Amino acid sequence: MTALEVAVEELVHRVAATTREHGDEVILDPRAVLDRSSDLMLGEPGRISPNRSCRLVAADDGWIAVNLPRTTDVESVPAWLGCAGGVDHWSDIATAAARLPSASLLEQAALLGLGVAGVGETSLRDRSGGIERIAEGSPRSHARLKVIDLSALWAGPLCGAILAAMGAEVIKVESASRPDPVRAATPTLDVRLNGRKSRVVHDFQERARKELVDLLAGADVVISSARPRAFAQLGMAPENLAKRNPGLVWIAVTGHGWSGASGERIGFGDDCAAAGGLVRWDERGAPQFMGDALADPLTGLSSAIAGLEALSLGGGYLVDAALAQTAAQTTARLRAA
Repeated sequence: MTALEVAVEELVHRVAATTREHGDEVILDPRAVLDRSSDLMLGEPGRISPNRSCRLVAADDGWIAVNLPRTTDVESVPAWLGCAGGVDHWSDIATAAARLPSASLLEQAALLGLGVAGVGETSLRDRSGGIERIAEGSPRSHARLKVIDLSALWAGPLCGAILAAMGAEVIKVESASRPDPVRAATPTLDVRLNGRKSRVVHDFQERARKELVDLLAGADVVISSARPRAFAQLGMAPENLAKRNPGLVWIAVTGHGWSGASGERIGFGDDCAAAGGLVRWDERGAPQFMGDALADPLTGLSSAIAGLEALSLGGGYLVDAALAQTAAQTTARLRAA
């Protein structure tokens, strides 16, 4: 068993122990929880991610991970690099990055909403678990835990799936204009992540916003994967909802963290894994991916644990579940093994 497999198995055991305290024990297969191969043709991890959307690229002063999973990301490459753009955007990236410092590349990528990160850029946070108090806790007396899952893709929905398997009532709220792409792109994974949840489609327009705010305020747990400013603009900031519901636990899944400038950065599973140093190094000193979008499932597991621990403390907490931070924590475990 590899050190990574041991680390995942430890998380799975913690999920079982934590869920047992709040409902049904959730027993997961450590290998299956990382696996999307039933939906995707995945390659071996190397300098290119198994799903082929992310690459490790040499900058002038180090290595960066460049993730381009969306058509709009590829279209933004010329603006990012300040070039005309050619037939092979990866060749353009490799040529331009080799001449530029990584800090400059990351700064411009963040402005354009691209998933670009420096390999190993994320340091372990100095506070345990990333759990921040947002209200004086007041536990609710629901016979059954109520969870509103606003998240999309992999990490947040996995967290919600664990809570649903534990016996919680989980309602997945999707945007009418921007539905979770997992349903169409990876239908088998969608069933695994969202099959036990009820689904509500919401247009997030002002006329319907009060209904959604009331739904969130009546929950024990909210899971999100959008950036902080999205909720501020909608009048749904966690601290505001906690005024109505002091026992609320908000699990905020982001790429690089909820607070400050990091909260506005885009991040996906592969680039955030690299940001946390969750890579292997070849004999020439070049990084390679260790698996498929690892920061996503690892964050799904760890955020479920942290959310339930926050409930045990009485609620009134925001769980800052950053993919890059989870990857950094896993890297630290591997180095200590």
